[in-house]
Amino acid sequence: MSLEQGWPSWIAQDDAVTLTRHVGIDTVALAYLDPPFFVGLKFRARDKELGGDRAHGPVAYSDQWPSFDAYLDWLTERVEVVHRALAGTGSMWLHLDHRAVHDAKVRCDAIFGRERFLGEVIWVPGNGGRRKHGPPQTHQTLLVYTKGESYTWNADDPMLREPYAGTSQKMHFTHKGEDGRPYRERTINGKTYRYALDRGRALGSVWSDCPSMMGNTPLLSQATGYPTQKPEKLLTRIIRAQSNEGDLICDPFMGSGTTLVCAHALGRPFFGMDIGERSVTVTAARLMAAGATFGFTPQAPQERSTKLVTATSPPITTALTKATPKNPAERARTARRSGPAS
Repeated sequence: MSLEQGWPSWIAQDDAVTLTRHVGIDTVALAYLDPPFFVGLKFRARDKELGGDRAHGPVAYSDQWPSFDAYLDWLTERVEVVHRALAGTGSMWLHLDHRAVHDAKVRCDAIFGRERFLGEVIWVPGNGGRRKHGPPQTHQTLLVYTKGESYTWNADDPMLREPYAGTSQKMHFTHKGEDGRPYRERTINGKTYRYALDRGRALGSVWSDCPSMMGNTPLLSQATGYPTQKPEKLLTRIIRAQSNEGDLICDPFMGSGTTLVCAHALGRPFFGMDIGERSVTVTAARLMAAGATFGFTPQAPQERSTKLVTATSPPITTALTKATPKNPAERARTARRSGPAS
C-alpha cells in the first residue's frame, strides 16, 4: 500500500529497506527505530499455547551476524531509507544500547549531518547486566535526529514535564500570584523569569519512569509475549513530544506494534513494517483489539494486494511460510532482517 491509496494507516510484512516503496519520500513526521542491538542471540516469544515459557517458545527474530561491520552496514542502509522518508520537519529516534550506539551515531551524523543531532535520551528499563568485572549495563540510548532546521518539540506537553524537587519547592517557591499559585522568580542577564510550581520543570534526558516490565510481564494487559517489547508509556511520550495529531508515525521494525498502538490512541495515522511473521500477527491482533482500521500488505509478491482490516476482521495470517527459504542458513539470514520489538 502507498499513501496514494487513501488509507491513513497500514502495516506490511516487509524489510525496512523497502520503506519508501510503502510511504514514499518526504512524508513521515516521526520515525521510531528499534532494530537489532547486535546481541548475538535468537529471541523467543512467550506463547500461551506452548505453556508460556519463553525459553521454549517460538523464535520471534534472530540477532546474529557474521561480523559487526556487516551489522553496521545493514543498519546504515535502513537509516538512509528512513532519512529519505522523513518530511522536511520530520524526526528520527534510533533506539540502541552500548553494543552499537556509538558507531551508529557516527553513521547517523554522516547521513543527517552532525548539526541535525538534536540530542539523546537515556532510557533506564529497570533491568540489564550487572557485571562483576566492569560497569553495569542497565540503560539504553535513543539518538534523536531532525531532517531539517525546523521540527516539532512539544515542550509544554505534560509528559515532558516533571515536579520540582521537594527541597526546591520549599526553598524557592515562596511567592504566590493573584490566583494563589506558588511561583519563583529568577533574574538572568538582567531579565526576570517567573516559574510556576504547578507547571513543573522540563523533563531531563534520563527516563527511568517507563519500566520495561510494563511491556513484558504477563500480568499486564499490554504485554504480548513478544521479546524485548517496549512499554506503551515510553512510546506515548516520544510520539507526544515530536508529533501532532494527524502526523504520520512510522516504525520500520514494528516488533510487537507498541508504536502503532500508541499512535492510534493519540490520533496519529501510522505505518509499521517487519519481516517477521510473529511481529505481523501480534501487531495486527493488538491493533484490532484497539479498534483500529488499517491496511495490511502481505509479504509474498503473488499476494501483494493490500487488505483492509477492522476490529471485526478475521485474525491476520501471513505468507511467510511460502516466502521463507527452505535452506536453514538462508532462513536465518531472512529472519535476521526483523528487529526487536518496539
